Amino acid sequence: MRAPEQLRFDGRVVIVTGAGAGLGRAYALLFASRGASVVVNDLGASRHGDGSSKVADTVVNEIIKNGGKAVANYDSVIDGAKIVKTAIDAFGRVDVVVNNAGILRDKSFSKMSETDWDLIHNIHLKAAFKVTQAAWPYFLKQKYGRVIVTSSNSGLYGNFGQANYSSAKMGLVGLASTLAIEGAQKNVHTNVIVPTAASRLTEDILPPDFFEQLKPELIAPVVAWLCHEKCMENGSIIESALGWAGKCHLIRSSGAILRQDLSSNVTPEVVEDKWSAITDMSSAKHFDSIGEVTGQFMEIAQKINSGNSEKSQSQSTNVYKHTYNSRDTIMYALGVGASVQIPTDFRYLYENDSNFAVMPIFYATHAPVYCMASSSMFEEKFPDFQLDPTKILHGEQYMEVYKQLPTEATVETRFQVLDVLDKGKGVVFEIQHETFDSNTGEKLAKGQMTIFVVGVSGFQGKRTSPHSIPFVDPPNRKPDASVTQQTNYDQAALYRLSGDTNPLHIDSNIAAMAGFQRPILHGLSSLGFSVRHILQTYADGDPSLFKAVKTRFAKPTFPGQTLRTDMWQEGKRIHFQTYVVETNTPILTGGYVDLKETVSKQPVANPVSGKSLESDAVFKMIEEYVRTNPEQVKKINAVFLYHILVQAKPQAVWTLDLKKAEVYRGEPKSGKADATLTLEDADMIQMALGKLNPQMAFMRGKLKITGNIMLTQKLKSLIDAGRAKL
Repeated sequence: MRAPEQLRFDGRVVIVTGAGAGLGRAYALLFASRGASVVVNDLGASRHGDGSSKVADTVVNEIIKNGGKAVANYDSVIDGAKIVKTAIDAFGRVDVVVNNAGILRDKSFSKMSETDWDLIHNIHLKAAFKVTQAAWPYFLKQKYGRVIVTSSNSGLYGNFGQANYSSAKMGLVGLASTLAIEGAQKNVHTNVIVPTAASRLTEDILPPDFFEQLKPELIAPVVAWLCHEKCMENGSIIESALGWAGKCHLIRSSGAILRQDLSSNVTPEVVEDKWSAITDMSSAKHFDSIGEVTGQFMEIAQKINSGNSEKSQSQSTNVYKHTYNSRDTIMYALGVGASVQIPTDFRYLYENDSNFAVMPIFYATHAPVYCMASSSMFEEKFPDFQLDPTKILHGEQYMEVYKQLPTEATVETRFQVLDVLDKGKGVVFEIQHETFDSNTGEKLAKGQMTIFVVGVSGFQGKRTSPHSIPFVDPPNRKPDASVTQQTNYDQAALYRLSGDTNPLHIDSNIAAMAGFQRPILHGLSSLGFSVRHILQTYADGDPSLFKAVKTRFAKPTFPGQTLRTDMWQEGKRIHFQTYVVETNTPILTGGYVDLKETVSKQPVANPVSGKSLESDAVFKMIEEYVRTNPEQVKKINAVFLYHILVQAKPQAVWTLDLKKAEVYRGEPKSGKADATLTLEDADMIQMALGKLNPQMAFMRGKLKITGNIMLTQKLKSLIDAGRAKL
């Protein structure tokens, strides 16, 4: 039998804190023997934190003697950036951080001082934070990193005289759990090791015979595996001792429901009566994420509410639960044509934008996703129904939102078939979908979609439904506005990443079977284009002004074709029809978007320099502050020149001469400005109100700066001081 291939760390750089003896030394020697370059960090302290011998040198010399690569570092683990700098200066990178350093300050809780508490938390918990955070940017940039934090059985189970130590060690478990989540997509894995080994912390504490058996060299291979690129373990707690290793995790009992329905209360007497069930661990369960926990709570809420009505029972069996984050919403926005070249779209594409938001019809994606995944709700009304992607078409869609959608959440969409209609050449299912926040139970949106199933006949059912939400034809006049945008040839491939994986939109063979020359674009993608066009035209791109949309999908669209959204305004209702420009074919008809408010675009015809602008109020505010605080502003010792634009045309010039404590309209009276800032009048107002971050405005090209850019950071105090007066 061939021996397994040796796990190597060639080219990797490993930081081990507290590596002068015990576990840390064993880790450092093993990593070095497998090809890693090692930073051996140690102050040379005893288990109480005192001492000054440079034991790190001894370990480094041992590694070099054996043909390995290593450097010593004597910085405190609180100075994590210095330790990481040692790795970068010596080896040019960092791949693994093993947070191993630790000390003890054991005292009973009643006698423990604040110094005892702070010192332990600094060396164990804060130090792991500092060292790992310093290495984190390198991990994210190279899309690789492995982090080990060291907990203890005292942390997991508690121990007399170690309130400080055990709480810090359990804190490390929470730190690791979050780092595991945040680093997962960048291949940065974080795990917890719970070792029981002979070390400076356990000498003179454990019996001598037992102490001799707790060799650190028996634990080092477990840590090495967790840090290897082949190991995909992430967010785990691994305990190891005596040549044994096992995984630990938190578990929760099945518990007990403490009230009869959602309107009843809980009393201490009920808790007493149910206590044995609450604490029964015979069927305990482990949860992998907060999302699973909140989903469990939603199921409990449904159980409490079950039996109240037939509707609630029906909905509880047709539920789509979904956790999403900024990555999902950005992917969706790209799927409906959002572009960084369109200013009003940027808020949908960059999670750090001050106005970052979700497209208001994002939850409409849940309907086809669930329908393609489950036929159960169709079978309730139509037992012989069979899902066939070549015969299913999205007929109509209505969507209403009750508030601006959260940028990340765990939600639950409940489905119900309202009606089944006989259309002769096929069957129409009318499906209601309502989306709730899983954490709060708040209803966020509701919708109604119709699905047309081609070729299903002999049903002989009704042809109309009282549940139908009618579409509305536009006014009989030329459109008030139009927006044209070409779709991408990969638009359907991109949109399907939001969950609608119907092969009709990607597979040429399936498209041909359905009668199309090539895969068609999702109707909801085309609708997303139109909703964006309407918001940018009548709401200045603000999704919070969206209320509802209704449309009918009239004809298919092929990726790469150009869409034109024609719009008619009737108060707060914007009627629309969407056409394929190349064929002048209507693809969305009878549509409308209801807005909470409309934002009219202010016409700017032949603007005259020197006219009154909204930003004048900002400069008047600055002028007042400068006049009343001359000595303070003179410390800035700079002259700033503002060029204010309206629709890219110069409208006003303002000078902030903070050397002389003067603010006035016009060019500097003498000399030249240290920095010149150019921006739109509206953006100046948004920055003054704190709604537009100056750094983001600069990065997006909304704010142009020439001269000494760093000086402009000192303007923040002037703006902030008078914001309340605007």
